[in-house]
Amino acid sequence: MKILAFDTATKYLCIGIDDGERVFEYSVAVDRKLSALMAEAVRRTLDASGVSLESLDCVACGIGPGSFTALRIGLATAKGIGWALNKKMIGISTLDILALNAAPREGYVVPVMDAKRSLLYACVYKIKNKTLQKLTPYLLVSKDGLLSAIKRKIPSRSENPVVFLGDAVALYKNDLLTNVSGAELLDKDFWYPRPGNIIARAREMIAKKNFTDSLRLEPMYLYPKECQIHKKTV
Repeated sequence: MKILAFDTATKYLCIGIDDGERVFEYSVAVDRKLSALMAEAVRRTLDASGVSLESLDCVACGIGPGSFTALRIGLATAKGIGWALNKKMIGISTLDILALNAAPREGYVVPVMDAKRSLLYACVYKIKNKTLQKLTPYLLVSKDGLLSAIKRKIPSRSENPVVFLGDAVALYKNDLLTNVSGAELLDKDFWYPRPGNIIARAREMIAKKNFTDSLRLEPMYLYPKECQIHKKTV
């Protein structure tokens, strides 16, 4: 099965292509240039892999949480391809993709992404037999809220390490090491999605036939809509 997969939730544009035998990976820091680079980056990656849009069997897209604008750009690209060419589609949480950066080690893994406003996007997972198991919902929480969730879900005397990764590690390093028994912090090389992990997660979901209609594929916005509404006072 030929798969095009990408994630745009962070400052990196990550594109992976599976041609059925090999996986091609492309990752580049885009900052605010995503809208100008997205279509061309997908085209060039497809050309380099020798895979055409028409030959694709599935399009997988990271749905966040993450940058609102970047997510919309990624989803619009995925839906455009899926709708125009009638391709099967899969939406994948960016937190799932990040968590796979800790595999194949066994134990607990907590991806933490800076959500601004002193909040974090996070989720607590357990990795066993190379399988990712969610222990919490996808979270938008404060530092203290995350520590409470970890305390509820991970035994205090667990023999397994608690691995943290993601750009929020830089912000909360001391708090995590001080308050979480067995905490291990991965370095910057593990803080952002990897194309190969998007492909790996896509394969798992394809095996389960966990597809999404192109019109129903939506970004994961954990912030409530009301937070973007500002009342004008007179």
